[in-house]
Amino acid sequence: MQPRKDATDIIVVGAGPVGSFTALKLAKLGAKVTVFEEHMAIGSPSHCAGHLSIRSLKNLILYPLPEGIVENTYSQANFYSPTGFKFSVHLAKPVTCSVNRAAFDRYIASKAEAAGARYFLNSHVQSLLIKDGNVKGVTVKQKDKVERSTARIVVDAEGISSRILRQTGLEGLDGGRLVYAVEAEVENVKDVELGAVEVFLGKAYAPGFYAWLMPRLDGTAKVGLATKKGNPKEFLQRLMLKHPVASKKFSKAKITRMSFHPITLGGPIPKAYANGFLAVGDVASQVKPTTGGGVVFGLTCAGIVAEVADEALRRNDVSSNFLSLYQKRCGETMGFDFSMMLRVRRLLDSLSDAKLDDFLRFCGRIGLNRTFGNVDEIDFQGKMFLKILTKPVLFAALAYFVKVYLSANPQISK
Repeated sequence: MQPRKDATDIIVVGAGPVGSFTALKLAKLGAKVTVFEEHMAIGSPSHCAGHLSIRSLKNLILYPLPEGIVENTYSQANFYSPTGFKFSVHLAKPVTCSVNRAAFDRYIASKAEAAGARYFLNSHVQSLLIKDGNVKGVTVKQKDKVERSTARIVVDAEGISSRILRQTGLEGLDGGRLVYAVEAEVENVKDVELGAVEVFLGKAYAPGFYAWLMPRLDGTAKVGLATKKGNPKEFLQRLMLKHPVASKKFSKAKITRMSFHPITLGGPIPKAYANGFLAVGDVASQVKPTTGGGVVFGLTCAGIVAEVADEALRRNDVSSNFLSLYQKRCGETMGFDFSMMLRVRRLLDSLSDAKLDDFLRFCGRIGLNRTFGNVDEIDFQGKMFLKILTKPVLFAALAYFVKVYLSANPQISK
């Protein structure tokens, strides 16, 4: 095993959007950054639906995006209860967009390279270099050659596998809080509203999560779901064939591509740092427990990683004690939102299909959908909740939800 001759300050493992955004931020701060990506091409294979908040992308200075990346924008969400009852939320303007994830990933990587980060594709990080309890770099396999690459800090953005993170002795994400997703691209979907995202609820079709349909402007669509148990492919077939609403939309649909991946819903891992080491994105479970979206929270944490790592380099202190600032700042930025979303996820998981259907119908009767007309924040859901908390109709919905929840969980009210 030979050492690499090129020096670097920071190694980033993984060239997904979170890893590349970390590299971009660090390179702009003047750090020498090397990114190792195990696949032959950035953005491939793609596992994510790419449904992102426009406001959050703007806050991250990533919007508007170049031509060819955005597939559609949405100003409406249609939620279907297990029996097919439709609850629609109409927004004043487009709030979310669907992106081509491969193109989106490549775009961020190109910005990082332009800022000075170096990329090595088809480069599989096999292990961390650890000496006296300190991470000092990685071993990388490129084709048939294995080399040691040293750095002052290693940033783990490997995704949900947690293989590298476990080598530090850190506790990984909660395997009991995983759901398993299938993502498909389809043609010939009928009766879709181009500006609307469709969400299908119910344990018969997506136990422990939900199913979604995102139309594209070119006439195709993305459809997917995640499930706590069973085979997600079989649940997708059931949705397309038997759901009272979805089956009509998919009666002549053809699946052209399909992929599978797990999603973590357990909230951030207890500790995402060690001596000379930081973890960011899915590997740190920085994913919304309500919707399973991890891109925006991962990008937000990537910015914090870059700030703390840059400070550590300038202070010549890459100890776990100093790098703990990363976890502290992430908590200050998103801790309240994660806490709220974890509670909502537990509440949703506890409801039967009948109770969920009952709740959605009540929300429709009291006109709760009109309360969300001017909402433009969908990622930081705790803060969004506080913003609309003053609306009387929301109190009515909350009271009814608590009633439904307690009736579904009678042991709690005793």
